[in-house]
Amino acid sequence: MRLSDRWLVAVKSFGVLALNLSALLAQGAEDPAANSALPLRLVADISLGGHATRLDYESYDAGRQLLFIAHLGDSTVIAFDTRRSQVVGRIPEIASAHGVLVIPEISRVYASATGSNEIVAIDETTLKIVARIPGGRYPDGMAYAPDAHKLYVSDETGETETVIDVRSNTRIATIPLGGEVGNTQYDSGSRHIFVNVQSQRQLVEIDPTTDQIVGRVELPGAEGNHGLLIEPQQRLAFIACEGNDKLLVLDLRTMGIQSSFDVGKDPDVLAYDPGLHQLYVAGEAGIVSMFNVEAGKVSKIGDGHIGPNAHVVAVDGATHRSYYPLKNLRGQPTLRVMEPRGPGGMTPP
Repeated sequence: MRLSDRWLVAVKSFGVLALNLSALLAQGAEDPAANSALPLRLVADISLGGHATRLDYESYDAGRQLLFIAHLGDSTVIAFDTRRSQVVGRIPEIASAHGVLVIPEISRVYASATGSNEIVAIDETTLKIVARIPGGRYPDGMAYAPDAHKLYVSDETGETETVIDVRSNTRIATIPLGGEVGNTQYDSGSRHIFVNVQSQRQLVEIDPTTDQIVGRVELPGAEGNHGLLIEPQQRLAFIACEGNDKLLVLDLRTMGIQSSFDVGKDPDVLAYDPGLHQLYVAGEAGIVSMFNVEAGKVSKIGDGHIGPNAHVVAVDGATHRSYYPLKNLRGQPTLRVMEPRGPGGMTPP
């Protein structure tokens, strides 16, 4: 090859390299994860398959390392293996799959199908549907009371809590709550169920041994108290209010509001990393707010734009990775995986 030819090839190669670099930089500039103000770094974006439609709740089985994701728009529950970083199963025919909850001790997954007003029971081993149970008028979030072997389901517009015996997969009670219902959580400290009644600005406490309401906590400052997470060790309840973009911190010992914080617009799902004492609040606008929770005290770390419509988050307490199902990232549903970034960009052990 002549020197002039070599020079021409070198110039062309440099030009291609420059174009590729420009494309990568442009992609990074448009990628919210690359510009997140949070102490997180992007690990991977993994295609979930299916259509670019709404994804909703997710639930993680740490023992099997399986993450279950409700693909509401596709009426499907996705099983994702976090160890292999790939989809390992899709359970179809769950009409508008909204909520999802895995119960590892009984090897079962439950999904709330708002399209058919059912609760769908799935065998976690075979990923086959084993039962369909009436779920009220708009079944949403779920919680499991292990001592009572009961599943509690928020019936959002029906203004009730549906109670299901997981041993027989039958509905055994319907508890009127007197208002539009938000999320439901189990508190291992009191062994009670707590439910947001968002139209009444209340948190309702239910005793699973009797399925009776034993308390109603007023929530001053709440508007649309929908999201809920309980940290039993520190006796705190975290309440995300979608009406005024607030996070309320409730002391479960005094049943009083301890503090209130601004969060991203339309907060929805919360997740907690017990090892790092970090709370995540994910919102419909794609903003995730992070908090430090130690010795019963809560302090805000910051807000960051994680991705489009990143309103759902789950955390693996072993790896400290957080998972965000995004309905449409570059034209396809994608699972965005993030992990903590320590000082100097290092990931903590």
